[in-house]
Amino acid sequence: MLIYIDKNHENKRLDSYLSEIFAEISRSKIQEFIKGGAVLVNGEVKKPSYLLNEGDRVEFEPLEAVAQPDCPAQDIGLDIVCEDENMLVVNKPSGMLTHPDAVEYENTLVNALLFRYGREGLSDINGEFRPGILHRLDRNTSGLLMLAKNNAAHEFLAEQIKNRTAVKKYRAIVKGCFEEDEFEINLPIARHPRQPHKMAVIENGKESITRVKVLKRFKETSYLELELVTGRTHQIRVHLSHLKHPVYNDTLYGAGKGKVKTEEQVLQSFYLRFTKPFGDEIIELQIEPDEKLNKVLAYMERL
Repeated sequence: MLIYIDKNHENKRLDSYLSEIFAEISRSKIQEFIKGGAVLVNGEVKKPSYLLNEGDRVEFEPLEAVAQPDCPAQDIGLDIVCEDENMLVVNKPSGMLTHPDAVEYENTLVNALLFRYGREGLSDINGEFRPGILHRLDRNTSGLLMLAKNNAAHEFLAEQIKNRTAVKKYRAIVKGCFEEDEFEINLPIARHPRQPHKMAVIENGKESITRVKVLKRFKETSYLELELVTGRTHQIRVHLSHLKHPVYNDTLYGAGKGKVKTEEQVLQSFYLRFTKPFGDEIIELQIEPDEKLNKVLAYMERL
């Protein structure tokens, strides 16, 4: 669950606030979850006594905290695109969770990372269920993902994400066509008020900016390049759906099922640019379109 703190709950202790929301869980258990990293505030682990501020983003999945006493290491292959002693970039396949959730705690990217590097070889800033994780990709979004091997590298790279100096670009196929070749979507995003598993464009949501470039127009769809200026949950999918151009096969955000069958949304993180820890060397990475993109593109070319 993702919760945004409003001014009515400012200056409340984190453990007290969560105890009010999750009345079925004891305060001592809430404190245990917070200390164990199952609760994140603005992407970071905080103390139970942390005083909330207006605008804070609190992430807490109580089922995740209960159901996952341990995240097992599993021998799952990793497509490593770039690596040094402090960090790595992997190409995550579609269909794989970045980290365990309330239901699944096996066969995720984290399980594969633990097998290869162990907990001691990954940063632990984001808690035991997200070792090394700096940012995430949705299960059915493939592509480039940065990971940290130690806490110093984690902080170095996370600062670039926070300050928007790291560049992340995506490819997508969407329904319909845009008239403009290049434009920017600047619409605030927050948790959907009635469907908490979704995000939505909400007037008082967080600033969310996506830059769009049309690569090719087809009869029924468009092939896009998208740059994330901000990095909200489901940002690209929400922005495009709000404009009535949902990502192809994204059934969660209204696209329905297209004639070409794929694992949900046809969306790929294909480009990363960031400064390598701990200096000024620029790393620029780009991968080829994945199987889903190529499959749908080939079909659209034939129409």
